[in-house]
Amino acid sequence: MPVTTKLKGNEVALYGNQVNVGDNAPVVTLPNTALEEITIGGASDKAQLIIAVPSLDTPVCATETRKFNEEAAKVENAAVCVVSMDLPFAAKRFCSTEGIENLEVLSDYREKCFSTQYGTLIAEGALRGLSARAIFVVGKDGKIAYKELVPEITQEPNYEAALEALKEAASK
Repeated sequence: MPVTTKLKGNEVALYGNQVNVGDNAPVVTLPNTALEEITIGGASDKAQLIIAVPSLDTPVCATETRKFNEEAAKVENAAVCVVSMDLPFAAKRFCSTEGIENLEVLSDYREKCFSTQYGTLIAEGALRGLSARAIFVVGKDGKIAYKELVPEITQEPNYEAALEALKEAASK
């Protein structure tokens, strides 16, 4: 049975490998806004907060990115990134306009490797080909310590739970 989420109340199927708490976080390499290759997932010297959004060019995604930019910066020993299908040039413009400086903004537009390896690729409907809204916290050991697949794409995630999970993973 495929994993689903909702878009404006309508169920949409997701494509890709579902990762859950306790699983190894897949390692993927994505371009940032300067077209530098950045590797996320897997074991690291810092806990990782990986935020998947459909597009920075929507009000909910913009709000979410601004909030995590502000709040996650307060967590020591943590690396924070936002992954979308936006082109790096559009993401760079967004970051410049919104003052996003405390997290890495990455693009999954090339091969959709993040979305397929983390199971967030929307397989049908109006947003087909974009990523669902999801949060992953990866411990320093490379294991998924927290996951939230937001049940309604148009809604914001549970910031408090994600930040608490990040703080806990960063302190280990």
